[in-house]
Amino acid sequence: MFSVPVSAWLDRRGIHYAWVVAFIAFLTMLTSAAALGAPGAFLQPLSREFGWSTSEISSALALRFMLFGLIGPFAAVLMERYGLRRVVCTAMALMAAGLLLATRMTQLWQLVALWGVLLGVASGMTALVLGATIANRWFERRRGMVMGLLTASNATGQLVFLPLCAALIERHGWRIAIAPAFTMCLVVAGLAFCLLRDRPHELGLAPFGGTPAPAPATAWRPGFAEPLRALAQASRSTTFWVLFGTFFVCGLSTNGLIQTHFISLCGDYGLAALPAASVLAMIGAFDFVGTIASGWLSDRFDNRKLLAWYYGLRGLSLLWLPQSDFTLAGLSLFAVFYGLDWVATVPPTVKLAGATFDKQRVGMIFGWIFAGHQLGGAAAAYGAGLSRTVLSSYSPALYAAGIACLLAALAVFIVRRPARAPA
Repeated sequence: MFSVPVSAWLDRRGIHYAWVVAFIAFLTMLTSAAALGAPGAFLQPLSREFGWSTSEISSALALRFMLFGLIGPFAAVLMERYGLRRVVCTAMALMAAGLLLATRMTQLWQLVALWGVLLGVASGMTALVLGATIANRWFERRRGMVMGLLTASNATGQLVFLPLCAALIERHGWRIAIAPAFTMCLVVAGLAFCLLRDRPHELGLAPFGGTPAPAPATAWRPGFAEPLRALAQASRSTTFWVLFGTFFVCGLSTNGLIQTHFISLCGDYGLAALPAASVLAMIGAFDFVGTIASGWLSDRFDNRKLLAWYYGLRGLSLLWLPQSDFTLAGLSLFAVFYGLDWVATVPPTVKLAGATFDKQRVGMIFGWIFAGHQLGGAAAAYGAGLSRTVLSSYSPALYAAGIACLLAALAVFIVRRPARAPA
């Protein structure tokens, strides 16, 4: 709607419109990740008000993670067939509806429908595939840096809203705490509707750092069976299963476990929700730095060794967490080491997938690898809740995740070292 005059205004000042598109993608992924991650702050308030057990609430959150991952491979098809603007606006509207309607829920099945199904599907439409699509369409130069920033926004958004939610829950109740994420959904939908465009040629531009390319004579419109064909192709590769399995462990040890249960875990040790959420925000801040640094490192070093370091250090930090006594000093130390590699695994995993699979389908194949990440998150979200309900402790889940990370650190060396590509 306003993209043409804004593009002309920016061009006169030497600013490429690709940065506007990247900024909208950043806000979109930040907001969808916040809507996905915020329910982690609601475990205890919902349990107190409705009498639902931790495992019952966790089942809805596990479904959310699972759908978030499984929708990913099909998100690229939606973007190709219907355009970025429609997909982003629809996803934001669904998220806003799921958040708002939850303030009126009274039954567990309503939690499953709204925060399990609706938030899972909507957030999956704007997951990492959105960032990869925009980075590839709008950027020739700085593509790696842009992908690193967008990846960091996705992970950090799952954490930075939590202190605000915790403060609002403490002072005004959990229903008011939904307002920040709900408002951001509406703001991002408005920006996307007014400013988001599919490709540079629609504005008469070349990709940032590239040469002008004519509009394709016939746009590629993949069918909804295309991701399944990509999966069939990838499933014949050992590399795919190693990356899928290690990314399963990544989700198991991050958003499914710590993001979902950390505030409740700290509550078991007498730490209030607000300082616990502040530790999560600290993890998010260090993650932002660590993910961007990981993108830089992945262009220069053996990605298998990077993954081994990331998984190994994460595993050791999770094994140490129950011994930290949950003091602010101990948790701050945990936040530094754990936060630096929260999703630092993404750039090396993307690089290994890109070096193994053909370019036309690598986005969809990575979507399936990312589905493994979210299936791991779903397993941890439910499994840790079950551990808390049955054993009255999260420690078994922490130890299991830590051991799984150490095994993943060894498994990455099954992948053959790819030929070195230029940075």
